[in-house]
Amino acid sequence: MAARSAPSRTSTPRVAIDVAMPCHLWRKALGDAARRAELAARAALAGAALRRRGAAELSLLLADDTLVRTLNRRWRGRNRATNVLSFPSGDAGARGRPRLLGDVVLAYETVAREAAEQGKTLADHMAHLVTHGVLHLVGFDHEEDAQALRMERLERRILARLGVADPYRERESAHG
Repeated sequence: MAARSAPSRTSTPRVAIDVAMPCHLWRKALGDAARRAELAARAALAGAALRRRGAAELSLLLADDTLVRTLNRRWRGRNRATNVLSFPSGDAGARGRPRLLGDVVLAYETVAREAAEQGKTLADHMAHLVTHGVLHLVGFDHEEDAQALRMERLERRILARLGVADPYRERESAHG
């Protein structure tokens, strides 16, 4: 079941977000999973200051471990499920049409297991991973330490606006 959101008249930029939920477990665990995922994606785009780049489109896929494992094997050469995959389109956009940002795919079983292991709600962990994935679509990365710190700071600010606790707090307290 796909839900398509119309661009908001009050927010900038105009962003169309398609949410597909082929895994029924998302709906069973979070009845409003599609709405929550879309809110996190919009917050990530606003936090990344996408408004200066014009209209855009992206897709969110709330999938299961089987699909994510297949995608991860095909596109990354890793034969395992992972929590989130981002597929930036590289589309710069043509005059008069929105820029296609790409796709973010979440694996239900992995996300649910991680949330339980980390003592987080599924909704909060999903919001974090959608935010993380969308930031990858707009050019953020964490391959180098400086990039990772910048991306984590931005994730923290975005998630705080959504009322989600700092997902890195526990890791830092364990190391500090």
